[in-house]
Amino acid sequence: MTSKPRQPPVSPSPSPAPSPAPSTPAAAATATTTTTTTTTTTTTTATKTKTKTRTTSAPRLSRSRRTAADQALDANALELFARIAQAGSFARAARDLELTRAAVSRRVAAIESAVGLALFARSTRSLSLTEAGRRLQARARVVLEATEGARLALRSERDQLSGTLRISAPPVFGNHVLPPLLARFQALHPALRYEFLFTYRRVDLLAEGVDLAFRATAQPPEDWVAQPLLRYAVRAYASPAWAAAAGPLQGPQDLLHLSCLLVGQHEDASERRWLREDAQGRPLEEAALSLRAAAWGNDHEVLLAMARAGGGVVLSPDFCVPTATESGGGLVDVLPGWRLTVKEGEWIQALSLPMPAGSETARALVRFIKEALAEQGAGA
Repeated sequence: MTSKPRQPPVSPSPSPAPSPAPSTPAAAATATTTTTTTTTTTTTTATKTKTKTRTTSAPRLSRSRRTAADQALDANALELFARIAQAGSFARAARDLELTRAAVSRRVAAIESAVGLALFARSTRSLSLTEAGRRLQARARVVLEATEGARLALRSERDQLSGTLRISAPPVFGNHVLPPLLARFQALHPALRYEFLFTYRRVDLLAEGVDLAFRATAQPPEDWVAQPLLRYAVRAYASPAWAAAAGPLQGPQDLLHLSCLLVGQHEDASERRWLREDAQGRPLEEAALSLRAAAWGNDHEVLLAMARAGGGVVLSPDFCVPTATESGGGLVDVLPGWRLTVKEGEWIQALSLPMPAGSETARALVRFIKEALAEQGAGA
């Protein structure tokens, strides 16, 4: 019997050997780069996750918002804030700054919007500072004092005025109030010249190139700078001889039977309201009536001359009527305590354009006139 040859035992397949170390420098560098890249990617991802978590937990004011707030609180804004706080009202601050009230309100609203805080507490009758406004006030006052000091240092240079000033005014104001004031102002600024446009028409400052307009108005245009200058009253005047012959008048109704000299385009005046006041200006009595004129027209000087000559009673603003004690040709008030109310209001106002369109020379003249009238006890 033939025996079969024995098969050798089958061994299990060996596990794959680990990859041998790179045998060249280039291969080593490739392996190192791969490892480093993996580590860096992991680190960057972790950093991004960490940064995102930090931003969510502690939000900060955006750079654009910080920039807007910084720009809103520049030196001009701080000076404006300090002047409003000092004046106690937007209207008074607007007059001091020679701006319109609307412009001041808009600038304050822009400041408050940019900083995200209310600086003023407003009501229909008062204006006060909020807590944030009180904290800002001391710092704003420092800026205001610095700017005023700078202006004082430059005043001597600025006060040398020259050029031509174009002025509009009602003839009655231009004839009786402006001449002595302008003569004094010209003595201070001899290089300055004047062009006059005296008319009762309402001029357009910008369209007609007028630097300064004087007007009796209760509602000046909102986009013009208005400065109240002179308070006046329209009263009934006659010559002393005429008043003595007519005898004492009891009230405005007595004018219905007298010769009246009226400024206007028609012989019949529309119904007007008369008001009697005490020495403190408190109303005591009212009367309403329409007068028929013995003479009328748009030349106030002619009517005043007729009254001085004994031609009747002229209704005139008090600022253009010399009293009998001041001049031999003066007039007397035949209705003491009574005044005629007028729709234009009780103030002559100086109107100019806001800067930069406005004239600095015109503003200087307005300041001078206000001070001069205040010295006479007739100004605002």
